[in-house]
Amino acid sequence: MKILIWTIGKTNENYLEEGIRKYLKRLQHYGRIEYEEYKDVKAGNNAEETLKREAELVLNKIKSDDVLVLLDENGEMYSSEQFSKYIEKLQLHSNKSVIFLVGGAFGHHATVKARANHMVSLSKMTFSHQMVRLFLVEQIYRAFTILRNEKYHNP
Repeated sequence: MKILIWTIGKTNENYLEEGIRKYLKRLQHYGRIEYEEYKDVKAGNNAEETLKREAELVLNKIKSDDVLVLLDENGEMYSSEQFSKYIEKLQLHSNKSVIFLVGGAFGHHATVKARANHMVSLSKMTFSHQMVRLFLVEQIYRAFTILRNEKYHNP
């Protein structure tokens, strides 16, 4: 299984970029992980048009056999242990690419949600889409350490 982390928009805070790089480097130990930032789609002040253009970008890049997991405030919430079991399930049942998609500032268009295989929420709280990237990468790293019974996670 290959894990792809796709994000819409650039991370413009150095501390977030540093944290993301730190965990991506750690994750290389566990398998094939790729992180890709796509440019913001500019569509004026029209949120719906922005969402539609972002959807076109994503849907043109995704393959029919890819597993798409959206980070979305209405997604399923997991504890870190439950999320590790979810990652394990993906490993066992998917020899394809699993794409974790962090949308832009307005979230995801309905067509992307319709294509998604699953939606995950990191919290009931609202975080900036830039912060979510770091939280996601850290939680994926934590999931692998839990699965391997390594010291990083303190239950």
